Amino acid sequence: MARYTGPTAKRWRRLGQMPPDGSGTAVGRRNYPPGQHGLRRGGKLSEYATQLREKQKARYTYGLLERQFRNYYRKADRQTGVTGENLMRALELRLDNVVFRLGLTETRSEARQLVTHGHVLVDGKRVKSPSYAVSPGEEVSLGERFGKGYKERTDMDALKGKGTPAWLKLDAAKLSGKVVTEPARTDIDAAVNEQLIVEFYSR
Repeated sequence: MARYTGPTAKRWRRLGQMPPDGSGTAVGRRNYPPGQHGLRRGGKLSEYATQLREKQKARYTYGLLERQFRNYYRKADRQTGVTGENLMRALELRLDNVVFRLGLTETRSEARQLVTHGHVLVDGKRVKSPSYAVSPGEEVSLGERFGKGYKERTDMDALKGKGTPAWLKLDAAKLSGKVVTEPARTDIDAAVNEQLIVEFYSR
């Protein structure tokens, strides 16, 4: 399964911001673009560069390669409704993102690893694909063997207090959660301007 394995902090430094899940402390220490001339770079971004940066921001946030992200956009564009909102909704309903949003992991990359290692169940069945689209009504849970060790090393009170998005329902005692409904754009806290992404792919 294809995934990015390079330096995460460097990618976010290029965009000039911290990773949205709090990983990559190097960005805070060196808040300028990577490379020999990073400190000298500046100036106003072109329209294309602004659109590209927004697309890259969304890609990095959800941990997707370019082909994967483009396929999500094409599918969103074929659906009825607002293309940008369709795109963000599809990204939020990815299994690895749902695990992360439930608060069962600190980062999306951790959630992806849990899924690929077979520790995540959907309606009681093991699913190893991080891109699996979770539907409303489906329950996501941690496997029994993994969950037992998880409880031993996790502050369960802290897990309950993390706060769960309105479109999800967490059962901390069972280490499971359910997708109550598809997320509205207002329920998605990803700091992404999806309209710029639509403009980028519409060129």
